[in-house]
Amino acid sequence: MSSATSEVPAVRADRFASARLVADAVLYEGYVLYPYRASAQKNQLRWQFGVLAPENHARSCGSERWSMRSEVIVDPGDQPMFTVRIRCLQVKHRDVEASADDGTTFTPVASLHVGGRMVVAWDEAVDHEIDVDVLALLPLADAAKEHRFTLVAGDDVELFRGSGGETIGRAIRRCERVDGVVRISTRWADGDAALLKVSITVENTTAWNEQGADRDTAMRRSLIAVHTLLAVDDASFVSLLEPAAFAEQAVAGCTSDGTFPVLIGNEVTASVMLSSPIILYDYPAVAPESVGNFCDSTEIDEILALRVMTLTDEEKAEARGTDPRAAAIIDRCDDLPEEIWSRLHGAVRSLRPIDTAPVASERDGGNPSVPWWDPGQDSSFDPFTDVMQIGGVEVANGTRVRLNPSRRADAHDLFYAGQLAVVKGVFNDVDGNQHVAVVLDDDPARDMFEWQGRFLYFHPDEIEVLA
Repeated sequence: MSSATSEVPAVRADRFASARLVADAVLYEGYVLYPYRASAQKNQLRWQFGVLAPENHARSCGSERWSMRSEVIVDPGDQPMFTVRIRCLQVKHRDVEASADDGTTFTPVASLHVGGRMVVAWDEAVDHEIDVDVLALLPLADAAKEHRFTLVAGDDVELFRGSGGETIGRAIRRCERVDGVVRISTRWADGDAALLKVSITVENTTAWNEQGADRDTAMRRSLIAVHTLLAVDDASFVSLLEPAAFAEQAVAGCTSDGTFPVLIGNEVTASVMLSSPIILYDYPAVAPESVGNFCDSTEIDEILALRVMTLTDEEKAEARGTDPRAAAIIDRCDDLPEEIWSRLHGAVRSLRPIDTAPVASERDGGNPSVPWWDPGQDSSFDPFTDVMQIGGVEVANGTRVRLNPSRRADAHDLFYAGQLAVVKGVFNDVDGNQHVAVVLDDDPARDMFEWQGRFLYFHPDEIEVLA
């Protein structure tokens, strides 16, 4: 537990237990990538997610942010209470130095062999949790808070000795001070429903701006992998991805900056949210087959484990000397038992309960002998001739529309907002939902995509029919 963490009762410390596995994956995403060596090209530019640099530096360099904001909607009871925990990493720089013959003079080196192991110059990290005092959301006049915190500076020296007790080198680890603030504000949300909009802003307030400093130097004064855990009592959160009809206007009035709040944990109570710098869906979860964090959740565990097995002994030695987390990954993959490999090889999870009995379609032409997932199940469906109603207007192949993405399913949707397009088909999925397939008017590759059958798909409520 870091020096920035407040003392909290045990019952509150467990408030986010259901979110910890996913939150830990976010915290260390990209921390060290395969092949897990400091010398690997993939590990030369680190700290990609949730970075908040000192404000003055961020403003002068123009390529880093210094604050992030999460806006969420709360459906309150009579006495709604709000809990906030900020989690982040603080860079701990590690220099490695070799000793001269006198044991008192040291020279910086990239790596050092110590008793059969390798120690490598590297930036480690210290994880921190900053808990804000529980806030009552009603009455609104008192539903605001400002919480300042400091990740303290510090350094330590580890001496390395040879078989005869002589000093052969040392590792110097150093953390720089980082200051920050969490600001919470509350107001009534847009719309007629009695919902609250709560804004949580995290800022790096460190007074530092060294002219000409490189990014690695700035990162040592930065908050890294910042994400926010939120919980409510006597209240529930509203999904920002798929809000109920009564909350749509309230959600439309939310603007998060640099972070994406999603529901996590118990789906019944909807009482916990994770606001992550990485785009997630509601209720993300770590696959039960996963046996440990590979610091790269975009990859498949089995593939990464197999890749680790291809490393030479020298490469594994460097990986172990790079970072304790890298060493743990190497050791785990070296010792995976057969039953774990079988688990990693694959799992099938159905989109809905499996029914082995053939079921005819509700439309004429259904074929009971064809599996439900096969397009031949109902030959009466033809996406290229089917018609649907949007706002009382028939939409089919050839209808001109304007795109208004609103479901936040993909960051690329931002680029499609307001684009004109032509409908190429009306598609029905296995859950009975309809989707509109389109090609963009201004896409220079539209003819090729249409020939290949590659379309963009949108929900009907994201489509504006043009005259």
